[in-house]
Formats: sequence, C-alpha cells, structure tokens
Amino acid sequence: MSKPEFFATPGYGDTQLKNMRYSQAVRIGDRVEISGQGGWDDEFEFPASLEDEIVRAFENVERTLVAAGSTWAEVVHVNSYHVLGDDSFDEHNRIMVEQFRERMGERAPIWTESGVTALGHPKMRIEIRVTAVS
Repeated sequence: MSKPEFFATPGYGDTQLKNMRYSQAVRIGDRVEISGQGGWDDEFEFPASLEDEIVRAFENVERTLVAAGSTWAEVVHVNSYHVLGDDSFDEHNRIMVEQFRERMGERAPIWTESGVTALGHPKMRIEIRVTAVS
C-alpha cells in the first residue's frame, strides 16, 4: 500500500493548513480525495451571486486536484452540499450540471447531493468534495 501524500492548495490551502491544521487533498496510490471546497477566493471572500459561487467552488476543486496531481477528467465521485435560501435545488442543479458538462464532457461520475442548514463559513451556500482515480 502506498503512503498517503497530503497537499495544500496554493493560497487558501496554505492558510487553512497553518490556521486550522488540515490539508486540502490526500493521494494514496492512484486515488485522490479532497476536502470540501467552497466558492471562496484566497482571502475567503464569497461572490454575491449563487452562480459565481458555484463556479468558483468548481475552480477551487480543480486547483486542489491539480495540487495533488489530478484533474476533473479523473473524477469518479462528487459529493455536493447546498444551503438553500430563496433559491431552489432547481437553480443549484442547473449550475452544477452546466459545470459538470463543461469540466468533464461526457464523463458522468457518481454524485450525491445534500441539502444542509449550514456549512463551515456563514457565507457559504455550496461545498463540493470529490474523489479522483488516475
């Protein structure tokens, strides 16, 4: 069995490792698991629009995968967590599916989607974690 290798996403991941003592990704052999990624920037600011926040969360997943030597093309499992306000799952799903198509083309990983009352930051409306196999 391969030894685990841990990775911090450059920028916000370095901050989280230092301040909260956790890594953004782990690689064990050909498998990469990432921690949940939100739609923040490197200063933990969030966009006003839901669409921009979800797109940025997908970008942060990509940044984290790249740090661990993987890509969206290798993703086999997605978990997404959604805080619903005045919007609905319909709006969240529309944006999620657009991003799946843009980033993975015809690849269709398994997906578990959950509605939750809160996430790790009070401004978060989306968190995405994935598993990739290279």
